[in-house]
Amino acid sequence: MSTTSNVTTAEELLRLPRGLFRSELVKGELRMMSPAGFEHGVIAQRLGARLSLFVEEQNLGMVPTAETGFILEENPDTVRAPDVSFVSNEKLERCGMTAKYFPEAPDLAVEVVSPDDTAEAIDSKVRDWLAAGTKLAWVIYPKGRTVTVYRSLDDIQVLSEQDVLSGETIVPGFSCAVADVFPPIR
Repeated sequence: MSTTSNVTTAEELLRLPRGLFRSELVKGELRMMSPAGFEHGVIAQRLGARLSLFVEEQNLGMVPTAETGFILEENPDTVRAPDVSFVSNEKLERCGMTAKYFPEAPDLAVEVVSPDDTAEAIDSKVRDWLAAGTKLAWVIYPKGRTVTVYRSLDDIQVLSEQDVLSGETIVPGFSCAVADVFPPIR
């Protein structure tokens, strides 16, 4: 991950040309990341598809993917982009649909850990989401085939393939076997 100081606001980040790098803005500092790997994308899609279908059937809100940007803080701006997220109807009614970054934190943020992600980088993302109002965060570890569930920084649970991932009160009624998040081992 590299940084540059040319971009310091969410508006400037939004105007960057799409290119070789994914980007987030953290306290006014641009963080560029390489494109996600194949396994990363497959895992995000497997969970995102299940979650999106359920949310749509239950009319609970929307499930953005494609690393949609959320403004978590302003002055200096922080824009984070989870791999999958959930935004409740309540937030959608308050904030509306926008072509820009969503102006609040998602209710649920999901991060698929890439081989080049550091523990510090993942911890920073989770802390940013929770501090901004995200109620539930799932961090998916492909190598260990586990999901770490964050309800707060004091309420953390690690799930293995034998466990079930639950939307709890954030996405009520949603559940998915952790094993189903991961592609079959080849």
